[in-house]
Amino acid sequence: MSCSKIFSGDLPELTYEIIKYFQNDISTLHSCILVNRLWCRLAIPLLWKDPFSFRTGNCNFIEIYFDNLNDDLKSKLSEYKINDNSLIPSNTLFNYAKFLKYLNIFDIISCVEMWFEVAVRTSKPGNRYFLKDLSSYSVSNFKKLINISLFKIFIENEINLHTLEIEISSTYYYTYFNNILEIILQNTNFIHNIKNLNLYINSPFNFSYANSNSEYKLIKNRISQIINLHQNIKKILLYYDNFPLYQSLLLSKDSNCSNTLNTIIFYCIDFKGITNLDKIFKQLNVLESIHIIYCYSLKSGFDQFINLTKPFKLKSLIINELSHVDKSLQLLLQKSGNYLENFGYILGDLSQQRQLLELITKYCKNIKYLDFYEFESQIIYQIFNLSNLIEHIKQNLNYLSINIWEDYYLSNGNIERSSILLQNLGQTLPSKLEYLSLILSIKENDFRIFLENSQNTFINKLKIMQNNSDDIVQCIKGFIINKKRVNYLAIRNFKGGDLSCLKDEVKEFNLHNIRVLNFNDLSLAFDVYNLVRKIDYL
Repeated sequence: MSCSKIFSGDLPELTYEIIKYFQNDISTLHSCILVNRLWCRLAIPLLWKDPFSFRTGNCNFIEIYFDNLNDDLKSKLSEYKINDNSLIPSNTLFNYAKFLKYLNIFDIISCVEMWFEVAVRTSKPGNRYFLKDLSSYSVSNFKKLINISLFKIFIENEINLHTLEIEISSTYYYTYFNNILEIILQNTNFIHNIKNLNLYINSPFNFSYANSNSEYKLIKNRISQIINLHQNIKKILLYYDNFPLYQSLLLSKDSNCSNTLNTIIFYCIDFKGITNLDKIFKQLNVLESIHIIYCYSLKSGFDQFINLTKPFKLKSLIINELSHVDKSLQLLLQKSGNYLENFGYILGDLSQQRQLLELITKYCKNIKYLDFYEFESQIIYQIFNLSNLIEHIKQNLNYLSINIWEDYYLSNGNIERSSILLQNLGQTLPSKLEYLSLILSIKENDFRIFLENSQNTFINKLKIMQNNSDDIVQCIKGFIINKKRVNYLAIRNFKGGDLSCLKDEVKEFNLHNIRVLNFNDLSLAFDVYNLVRKIDYL
């Protein structure tokens, strides 16, 4: 009875909660649209709240927005077309721009680039996407016009954004960034309507050079103006040499950051030579989330952090270099361990790994994301330490990634490390994982043991890099197909072969409602940087 009421539309609130559960699953949302009018009306806003972040390779959705072009923009756009009105759709069912809740400037520029290359550049004369004469018109100007047109559409439709992310990720697109920032500054109402403003200026450049670059200077000034106009900045990314850009802002008494900024991400920062961190943190009154990812000279940062009297809410600690486990790190984990949710350790000395694992096990009970890359040859000791840690945090653990990169040809002894891991890992896993990534030299018999020991664990997304020649695809079928233990699967072998390229295998998995994904796509989706960026989003 309840199911019939849901499908007939008698319980729209409950139906929405069900559909909302699939808000990050594009294919399922598309299926929901086809059920009935109610499901379509509920699913469309979820599908269009953040379309630019869905990297599916198909960016034709951009054209749907062109239904909202004003006459001036239509006229400019038609100059590039043989079939003048072929790009602009007619009779769209919804005003899709109104559904936008999240915009990332770099994502928009990237999608326009992808759309141009796939839909425009590869077309032939007579097709609806063919440009009149590429030798006469600047491709750069055309893409510039598309970017500007999209932002003008969003502004003119008075969209109510939850989050705007100003991400400056490449010097190559400085001109595009400046064009978009200029349009934003020309429309102050648009700025005021944004609930959250996030800054990610993570282009790896030399700061001295950047200050002499006129395009960068313009970007810097325009960002400062937007910050002053918005006065509600929530999240910033400190990356490589861009710390000086933010330091004056964070220390300024005129800035409202002290009462709005709740998230700081230190990404690839060298803490050596950086001072006043303690002063900055003392005046941030609502800071709830601190992330230290792939940073250097960590002791210089830790020494400043542990002197703070207020709570230091360290949510992420991903370490790629650590000279030694010293007292400052121990004090930091003792101070912030209960806040830590994302932890990873890349490379390093065996004794350092053992000490670090013991400290994490002792002080950090709420880890959700655990990432380990590479172990020393005495892996057996580390396996027991890692197993103890997983057992200690399994109640909260949701993302697990283990990478033991081994050369199958050079060292058969290395395969033993993967064997020991697989034989011990299965029984330590929690009952449910959102994501499990294994990059190992996998022997089929060891993999069967792992699958048998983990048969009570449901894994939503399973990613495997197989570093030797054993065929594990047939092995995995019997376990995940018969017992429906996986929703999404990605497998690549050491020769570079990707399961997603094997049409017959993909079809067989799809028949059992298991989606096969490209290995790289699944890797990027669960990169710790991308996960942290989405914290507190919507």
